[in-house]
Amino acid sequence: MNDIVAEEAAVAASTSAKTTRRPLRKRRAGVLGGVKLALTYAFLIVMAIFALFPIYFVVQASLAGGQNLYSTDLHLLPVQPTLDNYVYAFTKEPLFAWLLNTLLVCGLSTLYGLVASMTGAYALSRARFRGRQLTLTLLLVLQAFPGLLALVAYYYLLQFLQLMDTAPLLGLAIVYAASSIVFSCWNIKGYFDTIPVELEQAALIDGASPWQAFWKITLPLALPALAASALLIFIGGWSEFAVANVLLNANEDGSNLTFILGLYRLQSDFRTPWGYFAATSIIFSVPLIAIFLYAQRFFRSGLTIGGVKG
Repeated sequence: MNDIVAEEAAVAASTSAKTTRRPLRKRRAGVLGGVKLALTYAFLIVMAIFALFPIYFVVQASLAGGQNLYSTDLHLLPVQPTLDNYVYAFTKEPLFAWLLNTLLVCGLSTLYGLVASMTGAYALSRARFRGRQLTLTLLLVLQAFPGLLALVAYYYLLQFLQLMDTAPLLGLAIVYAASSIVFSCWNIKGYFDTIPVELEQAALIDGASPWQAFWKITLPLALPALAASALLIFIGGWSEFAVANVLLNANEDGSNLTFILGLYRLQSDFRTPWGYFAATSIIFSVPLIAIFLYAQRFFRSGLTIGGVKG
């Protein structure tokens, strides 16, 4: 009898010990989880500050007047905020001409590049011909080389087409479009691969032509990839400097330049107007931010699906 009582007491003690250990483990797990979460948030906050500080500095510099920008005193906000830099940008420089030139070049390059990319991508996705795989491989090899290597060839090509003197902005748009075709073609081709070919075959059976099947069936379904590629082409031309600096020659007032070249024109050998730079940079960024916010709903799906299937 005593042995049975002892065994029951031992079992009860063991059960009691287990029940007391479980809450302790849960508490420890909860504390560790809270610490990990706090460290994660702290890391994200530091990274956000690191990423947003340049934007904050540019905004502050655009509102600083006179020598306030060069002050060694630390202030979260400008001591004497002023809009003089913005007034100078709109009144003393051909800002709207630069902006229109940039929009024209980027718009034309996006149109040319997208048309060439989507037709080439459709052919590589649907057609089966000798040399198809070699063509895809060559496109990847071309993508590995920087576009500046072709700058001399672009220059002589535009001279041959007589665009350097007659329509340099059109020539620059053609160069930007040609530089973007390889990546855009691969991205759109990957998205076309996800669209069932049976949809186009059904349209052909119903009496549609191959062009109608492509235009009314395939392209609407590939809208995310087209929007993502168009946005990348537009952004690439919007902030490009090296090629534009070689292919465009400024006239007397510089009104034939793109925005990025106009910003470069503001500096001189004796003075660099950082306040003007900051104000015009903010003005320069507003259209691009607006376009990106409008098209971002297509951006993620267009890149991920096209990149995976490509």
